[in-house]
Amino acid sequence: MNKSFQKAYFIGVGGIGMSAICRYLLEQNISVWGYDKTRTDLTIELEGLGVSITYNDAIDALPMEVKSDLNNTLFVYTPAIPKDHPQWIWLQEQGITLHKRSQILGLLTQDKICLAVAGTHGKTTTSTLLAHLLKTCNVNFSAFLGGISSNYQSNYISHTNGIQLFEKDIVVVEADEFDRSFHQLRPDAAIITAIDADHLDIYGDSKSFFEAFKVFAELISPEKMGDLYLEERVQMSIPAHVKLHRYGTEADCAFTYENVRIENHQYVFDLQGQKFVCGLPGHHNVSNATAAAALCLNSLKIPPNQIANGVASFKGVKRRFEFLKNSPEQVIIDDYAHHPEEIKAIIKSVRTLYPEKKITGVFQPHLFSRTRDFAQEFAESLSLVDELILMDIYPAREKPIEGITSEWLLSLVTHQNKSLLDQEQILEKIKSESPELILIMGAGDIDRLSAKLRHHER
Repeated sequence: MNKSFQKAYFIGVGGIGMSAICRYLLEQNISVWGYDKTRTDLTIELEGLGVSITYNDAIDALPMEVKSDLNNTLFVYTPAIPKDHPQWIWLQEQGITLHKRSQILGLLTQDKICLAVAGTHGKTTTSTLLAHLLKTCNVNFSAFLGGISSNYQSNYISHTNGIQLFEKDIVVVEADEFDRSFHQLRPDAAIITAIDADHLDIYGDSKSFFEAFKVFAELISPEKMGDLYLEERVQMSIPAHVKLHRYGTEADCAFTYENVRIENHQYVFDLQGQKFVCGLPGHHNVSNATAAAALCLNSLKIPPNQIANGVASFKGVKRRFEFLKNSPEQVIIDDYAHHPEEIKAIIKSVRTLYPEKKITGVFQPHLFSRTRDFAQEFAESLSLVDELILMDIYPAREKPIEGITSEWLLSLVTHQNKSLLDQEQILEKIKSESPELILIMGAGDIDRLSAKLRHHER
């Protein structure tokens, strides 16, 4: 990245990936301004760090410090910003180069040892755990994450006064498949946790989506490591220069986790003769922990006992199997699940932990196109809860699609204990009925409902 930039402006600064880069630039003593549509807990936190944020997309709302020095300002935008955004259009008219978030991330990692975690499910938890393992093992690194670490209350983590494993610095990144963002990376070692078709509004069809992961694997550099850690069920062709290490439950995996059991309400498993206590519940998190541990064991040569200590102390990521309340009277779990396979996994994990409790699921569909493309799969997954509360579809970057509504999706759910409510109605229902186990799922603004419940339980 051009080192002469002393200021930056982010269009969509409150995005989870955008804000991680924003935190990094602040650490480099670069002044940062930004726009976002809505004031959130994340933008409030950025404001507290010194970022000046406007919630007005008008050209006049661009700060004078930026407008008067356009050529010396780094402009970063998220693909989630609509193409009719006034500031985005005006800056292009001025001949200003605007960089996608993924391009900046690629530039920031190109001269470092890049450890990248990709996958349609589990990449945020796995990359955050990988960063936590490096921190607890006193290894120098920085990490750009797609979620807020519960251990460090941030999506950007750095550690600089520990062990320097390589001449180059280590950077951990969440490799996002949306908009082919992960093709900007050149990983030295990578993890792929899962590949299930998604983002078909971007890719067009599942074949193109799967092809994007093959391209990502081809970008792995063999110079330092060239390692790819692949979940056992993922089927894809592997480039000849990449060293493949499968992980899972099968004996022929390079890293096989065994004897998964629950001890003192915690998931415990064995990996290469070492007992691991998983900091998070669920078989899918045992798999995620195995992936992160395998990379540390094999690529970084960190002793297994140190890794086990780190796994046990991992508190997870905000909105990834996060307990908002956990008492004998009521359990409230919040999760980012927004794909049918993620929903199925989280419900099964909750069933395993609480086999006797009635699960009341609250779900907000994310995107009209995703709801349309996976309607039957959503219906099957959502039918696994005992009672379903559905919210209206969160549109994000999309315009409505005729006939694709939450009412239509609700009609496909097989059981009859279901309803369509807004946030206020849901809060009233929870208050009046006090369901014994509430599972909140979704990737839109359902986090506002979670925040209200979190504050209410304090």
